[in-house]
Order: sequence, then C-alpha cells, then structure tokens
Amino acid sequence: MNLKNFFQDFNPSKFLVFSCLLVFSLLFALRQDDSISWSYWVIFLPIWLWKGTVIVGASVGSYVWWKNPHYRMEGDSYVQYKAMVMCTGLHLLLLMFEVLACDNLETENHSWILVFIPLMFMSVVSIGICVWAVKNERSFEMELFCSVNVLQFIFLALRLDKIINWSWVIVFIPIWVVMCVALIGVLYAVVLAVILLKSPDIIPEQRRGNISSAIGYSFLVIPLLVFEILLADRMDNSTNNPKNYTAVTVPLLMSLVTLVCLSFGSKGGNHWWFGIRKDFCQFVLGVCPFLQEYGNISYSIQNNETESEESSVDTSEKLKTSTSKKDLVDEQPRAVVPVLSIEMPD
Repeated sequence: MNLKNFFQDFNPSKFLVFSCLLVFSLLFALRQDDSISWSYWVIFLPIWLWKGTVIVGASVGSYVWWKNPHYRMEGDSYVQYKAMVMCTGLHLLLLMFEVLACDNLETENHSWILVFIPLMFMSVVSIGICVWAVKNERSFEMELFCSVNVLQFIFLALRLDKIINWSWVIVFIPIWVVMCVALIGVLYAVVLAVILLKSPDIIPEQRRGNISSAIGYSFLVIPLLVFEILLADRMDNSTNNPKNYTAVTVPLLMSLVTLVCLSFGSKGGNHWWFGIRKDFCQFVLGVCPFLQEYGNISYSIQNNETESEESSVDTSEKLKTSTSKKDLVDEQPRAVVPVLSIEMPD
C-alpha cells in the first residue's frame, strides 16, 4: 500500500460535494416514502454542510488573499482566486434555490417557478463562466451541468406548478439528450480502452489508466440513466404506487458512490480554498508531521523465507563483488616513487 500515490491526486472538493449528495439523496428518498418523518430542514442538513464549508473556505481564502499581497504574485494565484470567487457566487445562487425549495416542501407557500428562478439565473451565468474556464484552462463540471440543463429546469418548474400537463417522460426530454451524449462518450471510452489493451506500444500505466476510466464512466452513466428511467416511470404512475422512492434511488446512489471513489483520482482543485495555497495532501502532511513517515513508506506482503533467501543472496553477491575488487587492486603493479626531501639552502 502506497499512501502517497493514493492521495497525490485526491480532490477534496469533489469528495465533499458527492458525499453530501449521497447522504442527502438517501435521506430524501426515505422521507418521500414516509420511512422517516423528519423535517425537510433536517433532511437538507448535508446540503447545509456543503454550502457552509464553501462559504467558510471562500471567506478564509479571501482574508489570506487581502492580508498578504505578496501571495498574489505566486504563479497563477490570480486566476485561481478569481475562479474561487466565481464558484462561490454560483454556490450562493444554488443555496438560495435550496432554501426556497426546502421551505416550499415544508409549507407549500411558493410557486415552483419562483423557486427555480435562482437556478435558471445560475444556468445563464454558468455559460459565461464556462467560456472563461476554457480560456484559462480551468475545470468547469458544475458550470457545464447547469448550462446544459437550463431547459430542463424550466420544464420542471412548469410541470410542478401544473402549468403544463405533459408526461414526465416528455418533461425529461432535455436530460435524455444529455444522457445520450454521455452514453456515446462512455462507448468511446470503452472502445478506446479495448484498442489500447491490445496495443503493444502503450505503457502498462497508461493502459491501466484507460481501463479504469472506462470502468468508472460506465458505473457512473449507466446507473444514472437507469435511475432517470425508473424515476420517470414512478412519477407517471404515482397514483398506483405512491411510495417506493428508495428502490428508485438505488442506481443514483451507485453513481454517487462511483463519483466519491473517482474523487481520489481527480486532479485539479483550487488552492485558495481556506487559503492553503498548495495541494490538500501536502497541506495535511504539513499540518500533521507524523503522517509524513507513514505517507512515504510503501508496504508489501511477502513470504519471510523469500525475503531471507533474497537477503542472503544479496549479501553473498556483495561479498563476492568486494573480494573481486580487492583482488584486482592487489594484482595491479604499484609505481615506486623516490623520496624527495627539501632542504634549506646554504
């Protein structure tokens, strides 16, 4: 086990987001099935934890940014800080939507069109942020998700307010288009992994990386598509089967577990969250020095007899090598140098 290689590409932001979504999805499904009778404000507790971490992280990062002007000259610090500010703004819009949605689920005092207005505005703003991210070579997963689903958000708001009475299969048409594109990407990744698996010119590390990516994307997209199909069927037949949301959510939980696992191999991340200005793994090792010794040691399980045999063979080889070198030195003729003395002149 090599802890250093395991955490060197760890993305703590994605780990936090997907873990909170995993817990929230399970709690929300149990609440819809009346398995638990908690308030929706408690059900949304993982979401509040996620947003609270974002706000605190951005606040500390901004304090470090303005407190130490010389940090702004470090590499691409300005681009990373600007990306953090944009991401925080999007999270605030998303937090506004979540607060309105939670309150509407609890009291039903608002129309869903009003609830979805922050999310629609966030989708429009995300288009510009995606363009900026491409120019500055930054990641934009959340921004891309919101920008391509703006039409889906409008359909959901109109359908929940019963302004349109379409079937849920028709309401989900925008997401079907997105999932078709995702399936094409998964098929491409699988075919590429198979081709590279048979190619002798590819190094084993790259071959394993392509196979891992293909498997990860397959476990992400296919269960997500199954979840959307089951959800659409469940919503269209809500009168016949008013519950069973937990069973419908199982494929979604599989996709979220896959995303949590993939966060350990996702590169990137913003170094200005909480003002750490370095990779998360390096920051943790710096804060906890006792982890450095464990993080720099690789453990392997081998047979003791094999280890003793290998050590004895290595020792004998070293002795033979040193003896042979000594014999070679002894066999070489030595030059005789006369003794010189320096005397004082008369």
